[in-house]
Amino acid sequence: MQKEIRTVCYDDDCHLEAYRFEGIVQPFPNHFHNYYVIGFIEAGTRCLSCKNKEYTVGQGNILLFNPNDSHSCVQCDGGTLDYRGLNISKETMLSLAEEITGQSVLPGFSENVIKNDELNLYLHSLHQMIMDGGEEFEKEEMLLLLISLLVEQYGQPFEKCIPECSEEIGNSCTFMEEHFTEHITLDDLCKCSGLSKSTLLRAFTKSKGVTPYRYLQTVRIGKAKELLEQGMTSVDAAIQTGFSDQSHFSNFFHMFIGLSPAAYRRIFKEGGRNRG
Repeated sequence: MQKEIRTVCYDDDCHLEAYRFEGIVQPFPNHFHNYYVIGFIEAGTRCLSCKNKEYTVGQGNILLFNPNDSHSCVQCDGGTLDYRGLNISKETMLSLAEEITGQSVLPGFSENVIKNDELNLYLHSLHQMIMDGGEEFEKEEMLLLLISLLVEQYGQPFEKCIPECSEEIGNSCTFMEEHFTEHITLDDLCKCSGLSKSTLLRAFTKSKGVTPYRYLQTVRIGKAKELLEQGMTSVDAAIQTGFSDQSHFSNFFHMFIGLSPAAYRRIFKEGGRNRG
């Protein structure tokens, strides 16, 4: 069986994560991120679900995920996946957008799956520069060209990318984001939203694309990433983000991120690169 290889690098010049997955068979369950994802498939075919739409994606497809876009994918041809991607924080994207448009408005992507040879070239070139430790000037130039083209062809105000959600669902999300370190139950969410359990589950899943439990676990993983980036141990990160035990934390982290917590921490501890 071909070994799965995951290479991840944090670039201090561009302030983003670049990663490459080779020979991957792991499915990724329905989840979301609090950052932008720009990726492209080099080999393999995947069945992708994003915001309640189904896609079959393969070699040459570019994937564009806004923060909070719920998505999942599984291999659908019996083969493996080779994939490159960039993770860009909202802060970094806002800075790039201000440079490009002159306006302090967070952009959003109007499509999640595209094919565009020019963008593919820019994306591949930038990704390789980051992995090879290229010069800051060249990387910054290529990043601005990439984002400029994306905003020009697929950009829209970020607010339009967020599904409308009721005040009750918003209250539930706020409660989880503020109390993620605590033991949270469905009863807690019903109390803060004023909805019954069945109504809450239906409305929440329709609005957010994930269940309340999956939303909470994704919030916890996002906070754990921040702690690991700061050098915190996996054990302490698990405790401080509300996970019941280290095994539970590690399983969820690997399921959502594709790396173990320890491997992710090493990216920032050992100069920005991890291969595993």
